[in-house]
Amino acid sequence: MLHKLNPVRLGFLRTAIDAHWATDLRGVRPLAGKRALDVGCGAGLLCEPLARLGAMVTGVDAARENIAVAKAHATGGGLAIDYRCGDVGRLGLKNFDLVTSMEVIEHVADKPAFLAALAGALAHGGLMVLSTPNRTPASKLLLVEAAERIGMVPRGTHHWDDFVTPEELAELLKGLGLKMGAPRGIGWSPSKGLHLSAELTLNYIVTVTSA
Repeated sequence: MLHKLNPVRLGFLRTAIDAHWATDLRGVRPLAGKRALDVGCGAGLLCEPLARLGAMVTGVDAARENIAVAKAHATGGGLAIDYRCGDVGRLGLKNFDLVTSMEVIEHVADKPAFLAALAGALAHGGLMVLSTPNRTPASKLLLVEAAERIGMVPRGTHHWDDFVTPEELAELLKGLGLKMGAPRGIGWSPSKGLHLSAELTLNYIVTVTSA
């Protein structure tokens, strides 16, 4: 499922990067000279494209097995990515131009502390991009009950009560002196598959900048 989501997230990211830094839309390395941090990086699904876009990338994940796989895959692809295992709030990471965390906050118990750690890693004038499921009746039915029943995700992956609405996320970020951009939905249809949408019922993705 994450492999199917990744092209949609990358499309949003590229647009956000070009808008934030006024980079050349035709350029293949818009992040050249910039530092990027992906929190909850898993096996490096987002870190590797960020590196190919020119960034000096650090990936953080709490699971050692994920970091081991990510390191091996990056080495095989000739990519120099700094992977670290641990809690982002305890690693002392600072001054990243771009901070991303995709489909992570819904798994975090202390959401204010997690967002504060992301904010602490972001450089002045930097860009943050977050994505997460929305807490709606439709997401409970489709992303939790149906997805687990048919085996799209392992049982117990998601706890619907931990999903965050866009309004709640905006308030949490505001308390940290951050401003959330207009959310874009990640929807699905038989004709388009997964795609960016104005519909926020299931998942959404947002930019975050200094207020």
